[in-house]
Amino acid sequence: MLETNGWWLASLTLLTLTTPATAQDRSQSEITVTATRTPQPIDEVGQPVTVLDRDLIEQRQTVAVSDLIATTPGVTINRNGSIGSTTGIFVRGAETDQTLVLIDGVRVNDPASPGGAFNFGDLLTGNIDRIEVLRGSNSVAWGSQAVGGVVNIVSAAPTDTPTLNAAAEYGSFDTVNARANASARVGPAALSIGGSYFESDGISQAAIGTEADGYQNTTLNARADIALTDTISADLRGYYILGNLDVDGYLPDFSFGDTDETSRTEQWIGYAGLNYASSDARWAGRVAYSYFENDRRNRSPDAVTYDGYGRTERFEAQAGLQPIEPLKLVLGYEHEAPNYLATSFGTTTSGRVNIDSAFALAILSPIEPLTLTAGVRHDDHSRFGGATTFGASGAYAVGDFAIVRAAYGEGFKAPTLYQLLGDYGNPDLVPETSKSYEAGVTLFALDRAIALGGTWYTRDTQNLIGFVDCDTTIPVCAGGERPFGVYSNTRLTRAEGVEATLDLRPSNRLTLAANYTLTQSRDRTPGPTFDKRLIRRPVDVANFSIDWQSPFAVALGSTIRMVGDSFENGGNTLSTDGYAVVDIRAGIDLGDRLELYGRVENLFDAEYQTVRDYGTYPLSAYGGVRVRL
Repeated sequence: MLETNGWWLASLTLLTLTTPATAQDRSQSEITVTATRTPQPIDEVGQPVTVLDRDLIEQRQTVAVSDLIATTPGVTINRNGSIGSTTGIFVRGAETDQTLVLIDGVRVNDPASPGGAFNFGDLLTGNIDRIEVLRGSNSVAWGSQAVGGVVNIVSAAPTDTPTLNAAAEYGSFDTVNARANASARVGPAALSIGGSYFESDGISQAAIGTEADGYQNTTLNARADIALTDTISADLRGYYILGNLDVDGYLPDFSFGDTDETSRTEQWIGYAGLNYASSDARWAGRVAYSYFENDRRNRSPDAVTYDGYGRTERFEAQAGLQPIEPLKLVLGYEHEAPNYLATSFGTTTSGRVNIDSAFALAILSPIEPLTLTAGVRHDDHSRFGGATTFGASGAYAVGDFAIVRAAYGEGFKAPTLYQLLGDYGNPDLVPETSKSYEAGVTLFALDRAIALGGTWYTRDTQNLIGFVDCDTTIPVCAGGERPFGVYSNTRLTRAEGVEATLDLRPSNRLTLAANYTLTQSRDRTPGPTFDKRLIRRPVDVANFSIDWQSPFAVALGSTIRMVGDSFENGGNTLSTDGYAVVDIRAGIDLGDRLELYGRVENLFDAEYQTVRDYGTYPLSAYGGVRVRL
């Protein structure tokens, strides 16, 4: 067990004196679209955004997207066993279903899931080119579920010149991981198409289990950018995931252990858009249709234990205007129609809602170093009515030495279809809502070879939906329709903390990066759990990374992740010990087109859990080859 106070004090001292952050934002040319839904330099954004690009993904050799995101400030993960198992992320202590996830511009939070969370278990890095992680409430731009933050994932983009990238690796647990992506321009169309395959015997999901639970993943990706005229273009995007996983479950004596259950998940993601950009760059617009389908089926040897199907269709229109030089306006309308059908142990529930939304954002630079952003959004839900959110932020550049940021954001999360209409549904639920404040500064030195940042934040969330026993104060319970319990807006929570980052580049060959996050996530609901820490939210998390490119085409690197203790229940009587995991990696370039690489994960064979009673990987090793043509 880690001794939190002294251990974390030592970690923070190391952070501030020597090393520092993940792929933090250090260049004026770095552009993000996640903060305001329009391209904007990160230095002009009032909320912190971390960008993980393809170079970093290949450098780290990380397989699961969740493991990569976990090295960014303010993020922790929980996974029920091996790669492929149910995986959620906590952003700044928010619930796992309070983070919005997009893949190629399509919202992929599962409408059939009880809480509407996105399961990161089947999302591998494969042919992903870029990941943006925005921290803080931002429902003005993105609507429901953008309470803790937004994760924006972009697959391999089309290129003008013919390009082929491929990689294959093999390692512990008889693991095979391969991917390929090709892109080129054909007349007016720039195309990109690729796929990846992952297979592993895996480890036991149950920590006490002895039977390995295998996993297979097939992912396909495709994009097309088509120039119709000088000012009009079309873009098409498609993403497909098929995952098959062996899972453990509960035995006849109700203990958790080895079982013969399986889980199959199939996801279809599609986007079709038509874009306009004026020749003078004063205004632009787009209309788009997106589609997300998630089909999950769990089986035991005797029966289908769960069959959940969710689908979301979405139409959106957005316009960007610049009426005068210092002012940009972003206006949008969206119509969303999620529906679900779920069967569990012979009981079937289903439902559908319609959501119409409109938003407006203004980005103003009254003087060159200052950028102010403000916006408002209204969502009209066919079940519970309307929700209005507001947000504002500012970023001020102090010469070349510092950027000061501050933001106020509101977030909301609509009740899911299952919470409204399922076996324990309550049609009188209202949205979960949040208000967050933050302020931070990033200091630069030596032409940004040194970047030191710090952010303070606080967020209050109310009307959280929880599962409670029925009583006469809940209308749906009056007729005895929910004898086993019901969902209700009963909970209040508060999260506050600090994020510290340091990025050092002593030379073009050496990069040192680290971040430290302290988050106090507390239950503020009156009652026995008042002021208790929220489940699976460690107070302290730190990440350290170092990468060195030798003069002899050999690259060496290491990542250390340290996570403090957490609790598994609301009463804080069941704890999960903190842990530290060390990974090392190496690569060697054999010319411009070929690279050999390898890594050792959990170098010191640490025994740890991210979810109580679920296994994690021991010491393991992998090696592979990359080809670029």
